[in-house]
Amino acid sequence: MSLSDFFTPIDLKSIMPKNGYYTSHLGDKIAHFSVDFPDLNQKTDIAIIGVQDDRNAINNPGCALGPDYVREKLYQLFEGSYKTKIADLGNIRQGATITDTYFAVKTVAHELIKKNILPIIIGGGQDITYAQYMAYEELEQKVDLVVVDPRFDLDDETATESLETTSASYLNKIFLHEPNYLFNYSNLGYQTYFSSQESLRVMDKLYFDVHRLGEITGQVAVTEPIIRNANMISFDIGAIRSSDATGNANATPNGFYGEEACQIARYAGFNDKLSSIGFYEFNPAYDSNGQTATLVAQMIWYFIDGFYNRKRDFPLNPKSQYLIYKTSLKHDDHEVVFVKSKKSDRWWMQVPYPTGGSMNERFHLVPCRYDDYKTAVAGEMPDLWWRTYQKLN
Repeated sequence: MSLSDFFTPIDLKSIMPKNGYYTSHLGDKIAHFSVDFPDLNQKTDIAIIGVQDDRNAINNPGCALGPDYVREKLYQLFEGSYKTKIADLGNIRQGATITDTYFAVKTVAHELIKKNILPIIIGGGQDITYAQYMAYEELEQKVDLVVVDPRFDLDDETATESLETTSASYLNKIFLHEPNYLFNYSNLGYQTYFSSQESLRVMDKLYFDVHRLGEITGQVAVTEPIIRNANMISFDIGAIRSSDATGNANATPNGFYGEEACQIARYAGFNDKLSSIGFYEFNPAYDSNGQTATLVAQMIWYFIDGFYNRKRDFPLNPKSQYLIYKTSLKHDDHEVVFVKSKKSDRWWMQVPYPTGGSMNERFHLVPCRYDDYKTAVAGEMPDLWWRTYQKLN
């Protein structure tokens, strides 16, 4: 089966400006499926995928129509100071059942990742995150998942794998899936009044990283090491405040500012390790003057900008490009080792595998902040070190 079998072409006439695109517009640069399916054997770095399915998008019917509205705005943005090699594969329409849609997304994303092409998924409901995650199943690799969301999409009452996959419960399917490939889950921007105490206890018990909106607003740079650790990212447009992004039936007054969302997207693109990203829950039915479609397009532009400015400083090779810092703790003989890239000034921390852990490596490298190094210099164990060590057991 060819990948083209999963897609329907883009109706270019419906999204193109009257006078067409400038040669420097992305609309002129992106190889799009409007007549012929893009040749992925040609050098392609990024593939855009629309998913037109909102059957399990809780309280947000209409978000299946989002992809083409985002394309309309994205194609009118100018290419940055680099040569893009991007293909737009068109839209995956909803299957006969939601399971058919998940299968299509999983298969397409898996094939692209295998070809070293990064899929940008434009949804559709956020339940499609589950299909995005399942793309990693046959790759047999541990997955670090980052979700930008004001809520934990977790059903506390009926936490079973047989639970229906919806935009409000897809994390149950991911957490309980066997075999388990999930190494770490991080949430950026949760709001406590939308989060049950039971779900917070689950996050703490599993040593997952969850960060309140208040921890991040105004200092979005603290998200960079968290994002740098991700293999895949799922961004719920409902995480952006309604004044900046009206196009979501679940939008609320609080959330990230538009420029913060763009910064998060750029950090995601900058991440050498990231191999897929999804932007979900944009609903054109609620979008005033195309404001949200424009913002999502700008977020994708910033992601692409980050992607083409990657420093390629992970894994840590050659060693001459890094500085090693060793610190001792006050009440322990243990030594905490930090690594700093000369290329990007970014920091990592070495966390040793327990006895009988990895056969090939003695330690796990986790992205961290300079503040973690300062904590260790002061003689205290960084919380990130301890949580990572617990997960390695």
